[in-house]
Amino acid sequence: MFGMGKKDWERELEAAIGELAGADTVAFGGVGIAGTLLPATEAYRRVEAALAEHPEQVREHLDRLLAEGSPAGRAYAATLLARLDPAAGRAAWSALAEDPGEFTTFSGCVMGRATLREYATERLAEA
Repeated sequence: MFGMGKKDWERELEAAIGELAGADTVAFGGVGIAGTLLPATEAYRRVEAALAEHPEQVREHLDRLLAEGSPAGRAYAATLLARLDPAAGRAAWSALAEDPGEFTTFSGCVMGRATLREYATERLAEA
């Protein structure tokens, strides 16, 4: 049976990575007037929490997410990878700086659109 023998944290990590893989929006906090957390934001936070205790396992998932995720999922993966390994994060952002994939962004109540190219270029400028 699938998943037998897996620990709770492994199942939770896989579910969170799955959510990020299909994400269409990047938001790191609450959105809208009510400050609602999007499912992808909650998943990001679960993966972020796992970084400290399970860095190797998280890294494997992030590498896969960078290769196979939606544009928003790849943005989340690069952000998390930069926390885990700043040099690898910068390399990921550099690779994404050529990607034309689009996604929705939220910063509080402000919704926008971005390409991975634009988003990665901004992250590289901040580093």
